[in-house]
Amino acid sequence: MLKHERQAFIVHQVNLHNKVLSSDLSEQINVSEDTIRRDLQELAEKGKVIKVHGGALSKSFHSSFNNSQVYSIDQKKVIAQKAATLIKDGMFVLTSGGTTIIELARALPESLHATFITGSLPAALEYVHHPHLEIIFIGDKLLKSSQITVGAEAILKIKQIKADLCLLGINAIDSENGLTDNDWDVVQVKKAMIESSAKVAALTISEKINTTQRIQICKTEELDVLISELSPDDKLFTPYKKAGVTIM
Repeated sequence: MLKHERQAFIVHQVNLHNKVLSSDLSEQINVSEDTIRRDLQELAEKGKVIKVHGGALSKSFHSSFNNSQVYSIDQKKVIAQKAATLIKDGMFVLTSGGTTIIELARALPESLHATFITGSLPAALEYVHHPHLEIIFIGDKLLKSSQITVGAEAILKIKQIKADLCLLGINAIDSENGLTDNDWDVVQVKKAMIESSAKVAALTISEKINTTQRIQICKTEELDVLISELSPDDKLFTPYKKAGVTIM
């Protein structure tokens, strides 16, 4: 693989999954981690990624208020519109962070009266603009990579909640491994959110379907709804339907 092809692949993976590890990229491309680190440094200097210890973050993930920089923004708007139909007046809704959740916040009808609970700073700031939402922000350590609160205190607070609905922006899902991520702290928070909710919906662009990362959040069977920009009749969803997941 030529250098420019390698770097284009890296940028795509970073934008797709928001955060990537150098070790994973090294395995995927079959080059040394030193090569990956040099590529990430060059890409960071060009303003295409944010280099962090052990990997890189997406520029679009940290530009959620600027739609022109958000990866697959049109698809995420479609997903947001679908997800908004799940929310009814009086509900207590737990949400994660991420650019798709930001679009959900913007897609909520002005007439909606509900309580939104989140540890995502960008999501909370979007919910503030809604005229009739009650907002509960879950405080603790703020993880810079995902702009979400993590830690024992955040998990304890989440476990005290009995939410009607949990809406998760996700990084990877496949029918065998379920929902997966590469950030331990974020995974623990999402696990607590799932356990505290009567119904769980995953929001994802179709590119992330049938991909996996290193740490499991939950099995496919624990998911109630999977929402993407595609038609629910797409053959891509056949194994998820077999697992009992409703497709939107």
